[in-house]
Order: sequence, then C-alpha cells, then structure tokens
Amino acid sequence: GYPNVGKSSFMNKVTRANVDVQPYAFTTKSLFVGHMDHRYLRWQVIDTPGILDHPLEQRNTIEMQAITALAHLQCAVMYFVDASEQCGYTVEQQVSLFKSIKPLFANKQLIVVINKIDVQPWSTLDSSKKSLITEMCEAANCTMMCMSNVTEQGVMDVKTAACDKLLQARVEKRVVGKKVDEVMNRLQVFHPAPRDDEERTAFIPESVAQARKEGRVGSADHKVKKTTAGYGVTKNDGDVDMNVRKTERDIMWEMGGPGVYSMDYRKNYLLEKDEEKFDAIPEIMDGKNIADFVDPEIDLKLAALEAEEDQRMAENQAKNMGEEPESDLDSDEEEAFSKIRTKKATSREESRINRKQNTPVMPRNVRGRKKDKHDVGLLESVEGHLDGLGVESSGVKSNVRGRKRERRERNDDSVAEEMDLDTTGMSKGALKKMKKEKKDAPKREHSLARSHSRPREPSQVGLRDEDAKKVATKKEMTAKRAWSGLSGEGDQRKTVHLVKWMNTGKKRNGTHNKR
Repeated sequence: GYPNVGKSSFMNKVTRANVDVQPYAFTTKSLFVGHMDHRYLRWQVIDTPGILDHPLEQRNTIEMQAITALAHLQCAVMYFVDASEQCGYTVEQQVSLFKSIKPLFANKQLIVVINKIDVQPWSTLDSSKKSLITEMCEAANCTMMCMSNVTEQGVMDVKTAACDKLLQARVEKRVVGKKVDEVMNRLQVFHPAPRDDEERTAFIPESVAQARKEGRVGSADHKVKKTTAGYGVTKNDGDVDMNVRKTERDIMWEMGGPGVYSMDYRKNYLLEKDEEKFDAIPEIMDGKNIADFVDPEIDLKLAALEAEEDQRMAENQAKNMGEEPESDLDSDEEEAFSKIRTKKATSREESRINRKQNTPVMPRNVRGRKKDKHDVGLLESVEGHLDGLGVESSGVKSNVRGRKRERRERNDDSVAEEMDLDTTGMSKGALKKMKKEKKDAPKREHSLARSHSRPREPSQVGLRDEDAKKVATKKEMTAKRAWSGLSGEGDQRKTVHLVKWMNTGKKRNGTHNKR
C-alpha cells in the first residue's frame, strides 16, 4: 500500500518485531521481517516500504524492494487501504495503485484490509468510495476486512484469516501433487472384529453421571470444586466447598508457604496401628536399641561432677594464694637440672651455627679489609688485642705476607729479538703465521701453567704414538659434528636431504637441485 497506511503498525501488533513508526512518508526504507506463532507453526511476516502510483521505470530503489518481494515470494498478500485518507492519498488513488500492481498478485492469496476504522468507520464511509472499494475486491476475487491498529479492533481476525488462507492453499497444492498418491498407497485401514459376544459399555464417572442428571454437562460447574486455601480472597470464595480434601499444596500455604512448611512423611506410613505412625524411631547398633542403654539421669550427674570440680579448683587457688610454688627436687637434682638446661641451650646455639656453614665464604683478598670507615679491620683488632695483653704490636703489619702475585710479563721486542727464523722460500702469509705463533707462545705457556694440567704425551692418555693420537682426535671431532646443532647426543633426528617441493614437477636440461 501507500506510505503511512498502517503496514508497520500492524506488523508490530502481530509479531515480535519493533519497526520504527513515524507520522511521515517512507519511514520504512527496506524490508523488515517479523515472526509469530499461529496454530503451532512459525510464521514469517514481511513489511514492505510504501509504493507510489507511477510507471515501473520511474520507481526508486525503496519502492523496487516491495515490487521484487511481491514478484518472487509465494505468500498471502495484504493490501492496506486508508479509509480516513490521513496518509495524504485519496481512496481513488489507492484503488488506482491496486489496479496498477494487480499482476503481481497472481497465484497469491489476497486480502484487502480497510485500516483506521477508528477514525472513519466503514459504515459511515461515503457511498461512492465504498462502492469503489467493493468493486475492486469483487474484480480481484479477494477478501475484504476492516481493522484498526489503535483500538486493535479486527487485528487478530485479519491475522487469522491471512494465515488460514495461506495454509489452506499450501495444503491444496500438496494434495494436487503426485506425492499424495504415493503416501496413500502406504496407508491401510483395518476394521477390528469383535472377539466375543460380551457387550462392553463405556465407563462414565459418577460425577459426570450426576452432572448429566442435574443438567450441568457442558458447563464448568460439573467439575469438582476445590479449595482455594493459601490464595488471595476473590469474589468466588463464597461458592468454594471447604469439605473437599485438602492437598499438600493447600496445607503448605496454610502453614506459611514454601521454605517455612516442611511435609511430615510419617503420616503416609502404612502400619498395622495408625497411632504408631508418629512414634520415635529407635536407633539400632549391633542389633540393640541405643535408647535402652542411656541413663535418664546422665545430665544431672554430669552437672554435679562439673560443680564438684569447680569447687575443688577454687579451694586449691585459695590455699596457694601468696605462696611460691615448692619444688619436689633436692639440691643435687636442682644442680643437675640446671646443667641439663645449660647443655640444651649450648646444643641449640651450636646447631644454629652449623646451619650457617653453607653460606658463601669471604674471599681471602678481602678478609681483614675494612668494609666501612667505621669498621675495625682484622689487623687493627689483632693489634688492639696484643696491646691489651701488654705485647709489642708495632711489627705486625710489616710481618704480614703479601698475597699479590706478580705475573711475569715479557716484552714483545725481546720476543722479536729471540726469533731466529729461516724465512727462505716461505710465502708472506706463512711467514706472518709463524711469527705470530712464536710471539704468542710464551703467553700461551704462561696461561696453561695457571690452568689445570693436562697430559700431552700419547702414552699418558693410553695411545701408542702420535698417529694414534691424531686418529683419536679426528674421531672425537667427527662424533661432535654428528649431533652439532641438535638438542644433544640423544637427538637422532634425520633431516630430509631431498626436499620434495624443490624436486617435483617438470624438469628441464641442466641442474636438478631446484624446480
């Protein structure tokens, strides 16, 4: 229909969609889809933008969305007509638009909806306009219905009629098809034969039979009335039969509601004597009832015993008040006890000192050195101790042995003078290498002397001669190279030397190490 005739408002009423509704034209600029439930089925409702009455080639993109939806969807179409003409278009213009887009309604269920009857009722509509709309509906062979989105009059009737028409059309379409014959061939109807001559009548409950006699069948009064205990007072409480057996729910509401009332299941016990239902259940252990071995006066006896204990404690406190506690040990035992206590303290202190033995040891080069200007060094403390004893301490510092180890350094010039090399027939590179080795030899010997010693002769390492030593050295280097770059000696991963992506595919003459 035209803009502002009530299409989006109707969709908001019957579906869960929330389409924007405004009092100006073309509020809806695209297709909106809503969903609803009817007859246990899920239905889809599409709200189209408003369209105007002009040729197809002059329609804009917004209008073409509605035209495309009408042309391609197999659906039931509802054409809205604003009888009050508040949309800004007359009834004649709306009828003209209907006739121009009538080809789009072919093979579809069509309903013409007369909207806004709260402003302009159908009964008081101008006769010429009324006849124009009626002739339009008769020519199109469609249904005409009236409704109002404001008062919701006829809204549900329009929804139900549209859904029923579409559902009936879908069913008829399937019945006409060939699939129905295939299904009917699988259906078989059986008529059971009586197994004997005994007549079995239908069972009618007593309450239903009584209601039939009183003529209350078909009304809500033939059902058994129940109590409304626990609920608010209503106008029908006077007709409630309070003699009806209360359910557990009714009792729950009478006793305070959920969380307050706790059902007593003992009333449903099936015993020979009903008066024994609420008796205390005995606790059995080792085949004997615990209640038979409980002293009924045990609480009184316990209270008397605690009172006697409190009284004795109070008497002892009053007797010992102001007196020092006497010891049961004699003098020898007291002396032995004090020695034991001293020994325990000494052992504890030694244990504490032993636990600190793993702490880092101070290097020798910093022992006795002052850490701070206020600290007294080791030599100063020794001198002070000797002075206190009356011993001369002036030569203590002079007699201390120096710990500085002087390293022998050799001058490079002397090394050059000692080198007497035969350089005839040697290249410059070989000569330079030989000079460097001769020059670095003293330094290397000095550094090796300070490091840990290692055997140099083959016999000292279990080899026969120099050739055997070279073979062993070569094997050692080969073993090291075997796992070089891997995680360790246990890592035996073998890499792929022939990479597939570099050697597959067409090859030409020449090298084959890459594609």
